[in-house]
Amino acid sequence: MAKTNWKRYGIEFLSIFIAVISAFALNNWNENRRDSNAEKNILKEISNGLKQDIKDINENISGHKAANESIVVMRRVLNKEEIRADSLFIHTHQITRDYISIQNTSGYESLKSRGLEIVQNDSLRFKIISLYEYDLKVLKTFEEDYYEMQFFRNYQQDFIRIIYPYFIFNEKGYPTEVN
Repeated sequence: MAKTNWKRYGIEFLSIFIAVISAFALNNWNENRRDSNAEKNILKEISNGLKQDIKDINENISGHKAANESIVVMRRVLNKEEIRADSLFIHTHQITRDYISIQNTSGYESLKSRGLEIVQNDSLRFKIISLYEYDLKVLKTFEEDYYEMQFFRNYQQDFIRIIYPYFIFNEKGYPTEVN
C-alpha cells in the first residue's frame, strides 16, 4: 500500500509541478507578447511623431531659405537697384521672423514611462535616446533660446530703422517704390 501511495503522490506532484511550470511559461509568454505589442505601438507612435517633426523642420528650413533670398533683395535695395516695392514687407518679415521647433515627444515619453528597455534592438534604442535627449534639444535651443537666432526680438527694430528710409510709401502706408 505504501508503494501505491508514493506512486500516486509522485504523479500528483509531477502533475502540479508541470501545471505550475506551464503557468509560469504561459505568463512569461503572455508578458513577452504584451511587451512586444507595446514596443510596436510605441515605435509606431514615435515614427508618426517624427513624420510631423520632419514637416515642421522642413517648414523652418524653407523659412530660413526664404529669409536668405530676402536678404539678397534687401541688398539690392541698399545698392539702389530696381526691385518690386510691393514685396518689401514680405521680405522684411522673412528676414526678421523667429522660428519655433514643434516637437512631438509623446511617443518618447510613453517609451520612457514604460521603460526604455522595452525596445529590444539596442542600436535602435540608443538612436531614439540620442535623438530625443540630444539632437532635438539642440535644435529647439538654436531655434528658440539661442540669443543670436532671435531675429525678431533682437534685430527687427534696427533693421526697419536702417531699411525704411529707402522706401517711398503711399497714403495707406505701403511701400510703392524704393528711394
